[in-house]
Amino acid sequence: MNTSSNPTLKHGPTRRTVLAGGVALTGLAATGLGMQPARAQKRGGTIRVAKGHGQSNDTLDPGTFINGFTVALSYGMHGFLTGVGTDGSVEPSLAESWEASPDAKSWSFKIRKGVVFHSGKPLTLEDVVVSINHHRGEDTTSAAAPIVAGITGIRTEGDDTVIFDLESGNADFPFVFTDYHLAILPAKDGKVDWQAKDGCGPYKLVEFNPGVVARFERHTEDWTDERGFFEAVEMLSIVDLNARTTALVSGDVHSIDKLDLKTVGLLGRKPGIEINSVAGPQYYTFAAHTNTAPFDDVNVRMALKHSINREEIVDKILFGHGTVGNDNPIGPSYRFHNPDLPQIEFDPDKAKFYLKEAGLDSLSVRLSAADAAFPGAVDTAVLYQNSAKSAGITIDVNRVPNDGYWADIWLKDPFCAVYWGGRPTEDQIFSTAYADGAAWNETKWSNDRFNELLVSARAELDEDKRRAMYYEMQELVTMDGGSILPMFANFVFANSDKIVHGDMASNYDVDGERWMERWSFA
Repeated sequence: MNTSSNPTLKHGPTRRTVLAGGVALTGLAATGLGMQPARAQKRGGTIRVAKGHGQSNDTLDPGTFINGFTVALSYGMHGFLTGVGTDGSVEPSLAESWEASPDAKSWSFKIRKGVVFHSGKPLTLEDVVVSINHHRGEDTTSAAAPIVAGITGIRTEGDDTVIFDLESGNADFPFVFTDYHLAILPAKDGKVDWQAKDGCGPYKLVEFNPGVVARFERHTEDWTDERGFFEAVEMLSIVDLNARTTALVSGDVHSIDKLDLKTVGLLGRKPGIEINSVAGPQYYTFAAHTNTAPFDDVNVRMALKHSINREEIVDKILFGHGTVGNDNPIGPSYRFHNPDLPQIEFDPDKAKFYLKEAGLDSLSVRLSAADAAFPGAVDTAVLYQNSAKSAGITIDVNRVPNDGYWADIWLKDPFCAVYWGGRPTEDQIFSTAYADGAAWNETKWSNDRFNELLVSARAELDEDKRRAMYYEMQELVTMDGGSILPMFANFVFANSDKIVHGDMASNYDVDGERWMERWSFA
């Protein structure tokens, strides 16, 4: 590849330096970022982890991964072109380096040599191409389709380079491949062979019983010895919170997620248990379908937004492990968070005003919730029900089963509870959950100005102009969108003090859901 016409920086921008506001993105660079430095960790043992997610209709098709159980499975068994480090920076993985054209419309990734799948098959450029193409095209059903939609072509050069051509520039493009859907799988007949249960991550999948358990053993031929310290991993789906907590206290498992925040202090006093509370982009929300009455009226949406007492919910549900939200997903952990956006306050009189603007004296809606949506979701819905009464709004809390919540309720019920772990960049979360036509646009929201800005901001290399665009997009989501987003929640999880770990990543729950590769026993 002739790169003489593409000036590059010798040291590419990391997430940390970008957050510090100090990197010009003109002539985006090849990176020389390395893996997180090896910690003093010993190999051996079997870790047992209980997840508060997992359902019987989970599959191994990476385009369908939807919950904490399948996210952890994906990062454990699969390889990815790039990853998110514990400091939030983008780091090499199967791609050992990358570089971009000055307009960020063409990106070349140099693929690491010597990588083998669990089956012994060597990693090839075809594997990379078909794995990303699995999420592209009109026929794909992948939830990751929106974040790769800007790719117009994928080509290879030589025996180690894959080139991605984009419809428009994308200053954050290497972050795209950190998404847990975009696993690199073996190719078969020009498509990914996900039924083979084969991967090139640190652990081999040896058993997968959806909604029950996944078992793994260490991939002894992994390309790096700086990860994958356990000999075996057993990941259990235990959606019931009490059962999950009891399993940790009794020593049956070494770690659990999605704790009961009402009792987390007491749990932390138990000998041998460590509590982790990590601030990040995770948020809990109530999603209203903006194409369904009465939520298709923005005045109704604004009435609902002013009838929820956010401070009360943060106090009574999060118990200090989070902050108040403002009905858009870009919280303080993001680079382009808008701190000047006026806070939507609990104001029953203003809610009544908006009801009148909608031609209503009162409003009655049904809100579906289960604690599978997020810990305390049902209690949060009840608090919402109580606060909304003062605004003349009746909320019928429809408590539904935990099992099958994501298949049967989310995206189907016009008003329901949801959690999001967030994404590493503004573009990824907006493209995944708010873009017009996105499979996971849970509010069915469409705003022409927002969609125009989404494309423009992605390609804008001037930091100040880009910031202004993202500020406006946040305002549009807050004032027009269908998300009633009362809180950003810390990732709160617990583990045995027999576990050794370094700094915890904050891009997803439980150390970025890369605990399999990063943790070990003392």
